[in-house]
Amino acid sequence: MKKRVTGLGGIFFKTKDPKKTKSWYAKHLGLPVDDYGCTFWWKDKHNNDCSTQWSPFKEDTTYFSPSKQPFMVNYRVENLERLLKTLKDEGVTIIGDMKTYDYGKFGWILDPDGNKIELWEPIDSAFK
Repeated sequence: MKKRVTGLGGIFFKTKDPKKTKSWYAKHLGLPVDDYGCTFWWKDKHNNDCSTQWSPFKEDTTYFSPSKQPFMVNYRVENLERLLKTLKDEGVTIIGDMKTYDYGKFGWILDPDGNKIELWEPIDSAFK
């Protein structure tokens, strides 16, 4: 199998007041926030446009379930369908079904500590 993870896709965390948290980061750290948080744009080694998402979630979100952690990391991957099959064959716990959107495909797994990990095969051009 070729590449698996190709980069950091996002950092998601729980907070009591996402709007207040985004405002604080905008004011004090200059993050250009929107409804979802902040998107950081960068170029990969082949000069392709790529992004990494920073997003605060309400503390009662169930999006990170079944993990009990107040955070979730999203990794950019190549060929998510193949990777999920490989991970399943390796005994990794797959959470739910892969979802496809016009900005990419998403899948979820659990690490050995029960932390939910989001895997994303992005279509960065969809954000332009």
